[in-house]
Amino acid sequence: MVDPKSAGSPLGAGGMKLWQKDKTSLAEVEKFTVGKDRELDIYLAPFDVLGSLAHTKMLESVGLLTKEELHLLTEELKNIYAAINTPSGDGGAHFKLNDGVEDIHSQVELMLTEKLGDIGKKIHSARSRNDQVLVDLKLFLRSEIEQTVNNTKTLFDLLIQQSEKYKADLLPGYTHLQLAMPSSFGLWFGAYAESLVDDLITMEAAYRIVNKNPLGSAAGYGSSFPVNRKLTTELLGFDDLNYNVVYAQMGRGKTERIVASALANIAATLSKLSMDACLYLNQNFGFISFPDELTTGSSIMPHKKNPDVFELIRSHCNRIQALPNEIMLITNNLPSGYHRDLQLIKEHIIPAFQDLNDCLDMTGLMISNIQIQKDLLKDEKYKFLFSVEEVNKLVLQGMPFRDAYKKVGAGIEAGNFTHSTAPLHTHEGSIGNLCNGQIQALMQNIIQKFNFGKVKIALQQLLS
Repeated sequence: MVDPKSAGSPLGAGGMKLWQKDKTSLAEVEKFTVGKDRELDIYLAPFDVLGSLAHTKMLESVGLLTKEELHLLTEELKNIYAAINTPSGDGGAHFKLNDGVEDIHSQVELMLTEKLGDIGKKIHSARSRNDQVLVDLKLFLRSEIEQTVNNTKTLFDLLIQQSEKYKADLLPGYTHLQLAMPSSFGLWFGAYAESLVDDLITMEAAYRIVNKNPLGSAAGYGSSFPVNRKLTTELLGFDDLNYNVVYAQMGRGKTERIVASALANIAATLSKLSMDACLYLNQNFGFISFPDELTTGSSIMPHKKNPDVFELIRSHCNRIQALPNEIMLITNNLPSGYHRDLQLIKEHIIPAFQDLNDCLDMTGLMISNIQIQKDLLKDEKYKFLFSVEEVNKLVLQGMPFRDAYKKVGAGIEAGNFTHSTAPLHTHEGSIGNLCNGQIQALMQNIIQKFNFGKVKIALQQLLS
């Protein structure tokens, strides 16, 4: 007879089956269902306290707390907020969840109850962990979006600076990876700058969806308490609230997917820039170089200068581009209402911000130290880049375009093609007219639409 212990049977300690209702199986179920929530909730900790500060003020305003109770809860919540934001001596987090505490909501309530007794228990009135985690996530996403936008703007400014610095330095342009027409380093840097503008347009749209208050939706069906949802909206600096309580709950997963799509757009820009840099550093191109300390070598090939930073940026950013699809697949067939599936989204969305911001920082480091090859297009192998320039010159002299095209083509075939290496491009967005000022104005306009200052003022008042 086969021993079930050696037959791959799903057994807990002492041979008990996990689905048997005993303490062993309960511990295993709890471990599985909690998953990584405890470690991820540390990122949500300050936002949980902010949500509780607003919630307690609202509870007092509708008569569910006395002024004295509000004062005691507010002061203790501020103490917890300070502890969360105080690093430990070893550089790690000073604030931790107690053993046996499932999540940040329970931890904050436990700390309040330990200090204030039954008053601490009152903080959960008129809300559910469902709307608590909703507001925590929205406050977290809002904060992380601000940091990401600021870092994106920093890279944008650098790209514009480099575009202006190298606007007179020509660069081969390619289609199908074949020589096409003259470009310039000014155009190249500027193209990625303008790409970031469009990326932030999508991020601003995501921010508008994030910046709506779900607090008061409780478990997703509202509350019989006379809560004032507009008050918590104002206290937390939200632009508006999610009015329909069912939709407030349905917004979980959808909100993260929309934010992930905006992150993916920035990641796509960085990934493409990184691919260009890897190509241009290749010896067969030789357009750019970097100081030795920013590249890596080989264990056996002493000549190597590998673009590892750009390769890793490319890989990280490609993974971030998969994030919207991951979230979509987690949430795809869920009906309305809360489901535990939603918990797993935190494992994907929370680390993505740090990864993308690291990539933005490293891209900035590399671009600020880039060295470009001067006078590239004087090399004979690039002469046919100017064929279109010569066709256009003939057209400007009155020759029909098709005839000019044939004439220049015949010269190339006969081996007597002559050209000038000074392209005369003057229209908007061309080599001779980069329009960087206009691109900067576009960026400034979109940055202003976020209105981060409103949020800062509201949170400062909440904590004052």
